[in-house]
Amino acid sequence: MSRHRGEKESSPLSSRLEALNIARELAEERLPDETLAPVAEVLNRASTRRSLSAEHTVVGFFGATGSGKSSLFNAVAGQEVATAAARRPTTSEPLAGVWNPAGSEPLLDWLQVKKRHLMDGPPPSGRQDRGADQDGYGGLILLDLPDFDSTAVEHREIVERLAGQVDVLVWVLDPQKYADAALHQGFLRPLASYGAVSMVVLNQIDRLATREVRPVLDSLKQILAQDGLDGVAVFPASAKTGAGVEELRAAIRTVVDRRRASTERLLADIDASAAALADGSSGPALPAVPKEAKQTLSEHLAQSASVDVVAEAVRKSYRRHSHANTGWPVTRWLGKLRRDPLKRLNLDRRDVNPAVNRSSLPEPGPAQRAQADSAVRTFADAAGSRAPEVWRGSIRRAARASAPELPDALDQAMAGTDLGSNRKSWWWPVIGILQWIALAAAAAGALWLLGLAVLGYFQFEVPPAPRVEGFPVPTLLLVAGVLLGIVLGLASGLVARVAAASRAAKARRRLRSAVAQVAERKVVAPVEEEIRRYNSFRDALAAARGGTG
Repeated sequence: MSRHRGEKESSPLSSRLEALNIARELAEERLPDETLAPVAEVLNRASTRRSLSAEHTVVGFFGATGSGKSSLFNAVAGQEVATAAARRPTTSEPLAGVWNPAGSEPLLDWLQVKKRHLMDGPPPSGRQDRGADQDGYGGLILLDLPDFDSTAVEHREIVERLAGQVDVLVWVLDPQKYADAALHQGFLRPLASYGAVSMVVLNQIDRLATREVRPVLDSLKQILAQDGLDGVAVFPASAKTGAGVEELRAAIRTVVDRRRASTERLLADIDASAAALADGSSGPALPAVPKEAKQTLSEHLAQSASVDVVAEAVRKSYRRHSHANTGWPVTRWLGKLRRDPLKRLNLDRRDVNPAVNRSSLPEPGPAQRAQADSAVRTFADAAGSRAPEVWRGSIRRAARASAPELPDALDQAMAGTDLGSNRKSWWWPVIGILQWIALAAAAAGALWLLGLAVLGYFQFEVPPAPRVEGFPVPTLLLVAGVLLGIVLGLASGLVARVAAASRAAKARRRLRSAVAQVAERKVVAPVEEEIRRYNSFRDALAAARGGTG
């Protein structure tokens, strides 16, 4: 039955340990090492403890010099196991009293307890009707530890180590030093979350008058409440007279019978570790990055990437090509004297390969770089505004991780965007043909008139030129050709301005889209990943604490 109960208990324990480990991994490189290292120690300690005997409960007696800890240990054990004397400190290394020793050796080796006393008498139940066989006590291991206030440094190190390893902590105090700051500030207060696996014994009550016991107990409980241990069990006892010893034995026996002390100790470890991780690093869940923040980022990056400069170049380039295709044929060549604005920026190419293309846009100046940096910072601050400070910092770092690559990535995006500069408008050849027809008509009329003038000059007999509605045909051809050319030029210029503005607007949209993709890849995606990491960290902490978030 105990094995089945242990399996049921291990399932939530395993889940909470796994959740704590996930939280620790997610917090790596975000929280300081001094916060994460103790959590890793707890996880390693939990893994080791769970691999050792689950049939044994380790109860450690902790106390200051002169508290009567060893005497109380002997009284609870029912045998003279620990050395108690007037010379202090008496205990220099841990001593174990072991009932039902089968399987306890690896556990004691892990605890580094070399002095082991196999208890051959009845367990300290105080009730012989429950049975005097050792198996009936289910594998109790009592530890008598060195004084935590010993002048020997190695003694304190042993106490600190075993305070993190034993299943149950029994704090033995005396009426004179029960309020000692070294005890409360150094041990009880930091271990406040271990109240479920802690007991406090006010020993040596025989030194107090009967009427003084209750006020001292009340004072002790008040101090413990200030330490965060208001729910811990407090036992008045006297190892000398035996008063209260039976109650302490019964409490220990109850803990051992339940077979949950090691699990509760590990759960307390998890709670303490989760609280340490959450301190200053856990807050409300972060929402998705607002669409408005993404748009603002893209707009500022577009400005820093000179999108408007390129769009204006597209407009001018279109008008240049339009004039070259629809202008008066005689003067079209003049437009070729002006260099194509897109070619000047190295953006007038038929191949669009973002991996290799580069523009000839001027390098971003200090103002543009500052604008881009400011946009990234503003975006990161907006995305992580509700996060704890340590995670706000990691979100900022995620946003700026690709900052050195951002200018080049934006330039690649600009150079790799199809600006439509090589696409001709359908009306260009139509106007172009009409312009040639107009030029041909004007030229024919001019040559005709010139021929008539030359023949007349040399006194040749010249037949009269044909007329239409009274107007000479050569004159009509010349005037009509010139007027048609002028009208076509004005009309095509007007259409070209409108079409150029449209082409520039379309190019601007494509460029902004390309910039938005760069912003998404280099800034937004890392920030969103960091937000997901924070939310997962928060959920893992909640699961480690036994909640659901």
